[in-house]
Amino acid sequence: MNSATLHLPTVIVRRCYTAGMRVLGIDCGGEYTGYGVVEQGGDAALVCLAAGAVRLNRRDPLAVRLLRVNQELRAVIQQYQPEVAAIEDVFHAANAKAALKLGEVRGVAMLTAAACGLAVVGYGRAEKAQVQEMVMRLLRLPQRPKPADVADALAIAICHLHTASTLAATAKPAG
Repeated sequence: MNSATLHLPTVIVRRCYTAGMRVLGIDCGGEYTGYGVVEQGGDAALVCLAAGAVRLNRRDPLAVRLLRVNQELRAVIQQYQPEVAAIEDVFHAANAKAALKLGEVRGVAMLTAAACGLAVVGYGRAEKAQVQEMVMRLLRLPQRPKPADVADALAIAICHLHTASTLAATAKPAG
């Protein structure tokens, strides 16, 4: 596969945990579609299992670029077996044509996740440098994830894990 992958310390955790959750975060883009697989263990510790980006060649026809996103995300899903895919919503683009292309990539990411049996949720965004720094600190990475789309994907996964934890804690009856 032809993706730009950030080499991060990787801990492969077998699917025998009971309290944790594994999330695939996806940040769709016209040049790079970032992805990150983050797991939250029973002790609430966050672990980065994988992070990378599907690099798209703007010279390729749109159908070929969308197929590449599908194939590479499907391979990540098959390898890491997340329960949920959290995908960033499209908030702004340079123009209507760029927004439409981002929407198409996002649609392929959503379809791929759903076809693999994952629940699909959406999340917002913040400043790129802030996200890179936060992700680096939360996951105890040796450097900021690059490109910024990779950091965004990891942040999306982290946000989903935190939201799911909060919802689960508030849903429990007070004892």
